[in-house]
Amino acid sequence: MIRVGKIVATHGVQGAVIMTHIVGASNWMTKGQALMVEMQKDSYIPYFVADFKPSGEDEYQLTLEDMDQVESAKRLIKKNVFINEDVLAVHAKKSPLLWIGFQVTDVNQGIIGVIDDVMQTAQQWLGKIMHQEKEVLIPLIPQMIKDVNIKTKRIIMELPEGLLEVYTS
Repeated sequence: MIRVGKIVATHGVQGAVIMTHIVGASNWMTKGQALMVEMQKDSYIPYFVADFKPSGEDEYQLTLEDMDQVESAKRLIKKNVFINEDVLAVHAKKSPLLWIGFQVTDVNQGIIGVIDDVMQTAQQWLGKIMHQEKEVLIPLIPQMIKDVNIKTKRIIMELPEGLLEVYTS
């Protein structure tokens, strides 16, 4: 599963919710789709989309099946939402925000670490990785990325020689 967003508010009195997302496009949601809501750490409950309406590029207004009271919807506020990686296979390869938790492997040096966070600068995306007990920022640019595997949550890269040594020396 891939984390796609968070329930941020209720909408109206019929149990609808507002979900922000990090997919970068608003054409991936479908009726009947299962959203896995993380109620507690590593404990997910499926909610099925009865209806939805995009509210810009990074937000949906959702009506969930069997949720018809605002009191029930309030329990979901501030909860992370995950979906099956197959749903986002096309989008995930293009959106570095979805790569949090992916393992980065360099073609020459092997496993570098897991992406803890992703930041956008004016020029590019950067992945924050702990490598040899130091925080390393890796440019997530197409020229260095050889493969993004959604199923295994791995990114194969060809990092420039000396990039990691800047942090470890």
